[in-house]
Amino acid sequence: MRKVLIANRGEIAVRIIRGCIDYGLETVAVYADSDADAPHVRLAGEAFALDGDTPAASYLDAAKIIAIALRSGADAVHPGYGFLSESSAFARAVIDAGLTWIGPSPESIDLLGDKIAARQLAERVGAPLVAGTSDPVATAGEASAFAERVGLPIAIKAAFGGGGRGLRVARTLEEVPEQFDSAVREAVAAFGRGECFVEQFLDSPRHIEAQVLADAHGTVVVLGTRDCSLQRRNQKLVEEAPAPFLTDAQRDRIHRAAADICSAAAYQGAATVEFLLSADGTISFLEVNTRLQVEHPVTEETTGVDIVVEQLRIAEGLPLSVTGTPEPTGHSIEFRINAEDAARGFLPTPGTVIRFVPPAGPGVRLDSGIEQGSVVSGRFDSMMAKLIVTGPTRDVAIRRARRALDEFVIEGIPSVLPFHRAVLRDADFSGDALRVHTQWIETTFANRVPAASLADEPEPMGMIRSWIEIDGRRSTLRLPAGLLGSGAGAEHVAATGVAATGVAVAPTSGSPAAPGAAVNPGVLSPMAGSVVTWLVEDGAEVAEGDPVAVIEAMKMETTVLSPAAGTVTVLVAVGESVATATRLASLG
Repeated sequence: MRKVLIANRGEIAVRIIRGCIDYGLETVAVYADSDADAPHVRLAGEAFALDGDTPAASYLDAAKIIAIALRSGADAVHPGYGFLSESSAFARAVIDAGLTWIGPSPESIDLLGDKIAARQLAERVGAPLVAGTSDPVATAGEASAFAERVGLPIAIKAAFGGGGRGLRVARTLEEVPEQFDSAVREAVAAFGRGECFVEQFLDSPRHIEAQVLADAHGTVVVLGTRDCSLQRRNQKLVEEAPAPFLTDAQRDRIHRAAADICSAAAYQGAATVEFLLSADGTISFLEVNTRLQVEHPVTEETTGVDIVVEQLRIAEGLPLSVTGTPEPTGHSIEFRINAEDAARGFLPTPGTVIRFVPPAGPGVRLDSGIEQGSVVSGRFDSMMAKLIVTGPTRDVAIRRARRALDEFVIEGIPSVLPFHRAVLRDADFSGDALRVHTQWIETTFANRVPAASLADEPEPMGMIRSWIEIDGRRSTLRLPAGLLGSGAGAEHVAATGVAATGVAVAPTSGSPAAPGAAVNPGVLSPMAGSVVTWLVEDGAEVAEGDPVAVIEAMKMETTVLSPAAGTVTVLVAVGESVATATRLASLG
């Protein structure tokens, strides 16, 4: 290989570009219209526009990407994660074009990307499994029948999904039809296929995974485990390595099952084999991700293995540089820095980052796809960066992480920084045992921590920031623009460039909420996004709190509830884009 095209964006494109440069390869970036000024475009040796600004018209357009690879003289393609990374059709197209595919074979992607086939393979090699359907279920009725047979709760999972997309949990029989429809809809939107299977859901489990590398010479190495239990909407927010508080027997069982599954699949490349671990010690195989994982840095930090470089070695047919499971050195924790408002149920918050001051110091690593001035688009994933903090022990890593998160400054849009700070001070996470689980954020944490304390709001319109010293302590002030005139305080604000602007809500086809409207403003969109579906018919009678619509932004669906009782008059059609506070429907 000589030149690699990175078929991705954001922090993972930056990470792969750096890995390629370290390995001695040239790099080619591709970019959507809104990413023209992104860091990955600037860091690559060459960059080519995809001439589109939706996922379908840019990073999911396989033909465009392969054409650019051929035009640029690239001889290999690295897909990163997400987008086309687990598309066997894309892998075949890359190979058919005479390019090197930096990933597993299309056959392995087909086998392990099909959750039904992966489950059957896991069963054949003796991996631990809970009860589940052997084939996709065609209707919500079949899912209900399974629940009646094996008991609740059940997980409805996209057969060709991953990353928490197309996964819904039903805890009552009444919930099954709605959750089934939602899982199918999200799976079609994210992966192009809606088949779903059903399995028993382990309530309040930990999420444990094993990082695997396998080369063309038959060597399969498990680098170690990670704990990824801190999740919202079945998507991870905090990950750490090695997975803490496992018994030797549990760790050995997970390592052995992961290696056996990848060996049986004749796998080549980097893979992550995921498991659930219940409170009673039950382990159950979950799925295999046939790609580089978002949380791979914590394994790199604790093993000294550069997983991206290993992917490049494997693609060139070279043997792995590591031949056995390394003994982990220290402990590492990764925090996904998402553009989401934790105080409002982790709603996506696209917008402009007006101030971005990352932390530094011993044990601190930042993998970022943005910088000060970047515009975070609502069309793509909400993750802006990843903060990885490492220490000689878990306790030291936690103390360093508290310091690093306190240093981290992001202004202009809300982020999850306040949530991460709160988690690190919660005894369930930082105590002498790990008491968090995959539903902990929505249950225990939500009941314990007031949502208002997680607010991370941008500066109001027309406000500026300055500072004052009181008894030797520096304090920040928020003041109306113009109040300071042309004095020293105003000069300080201008010099540091931290004056903030608000975000004007532009009306779309739906009427925007009138400022100051106090009486029945109707159903308002809680965020910028697009209308996925209406859950009620035009003219339907609804009660306060009834679900009426589904909005999608940054690959996440949010159900919109009616703020009052009334008759619904739909104002915005399915598929239309809306701004925050757009009136979706009136309530008569």
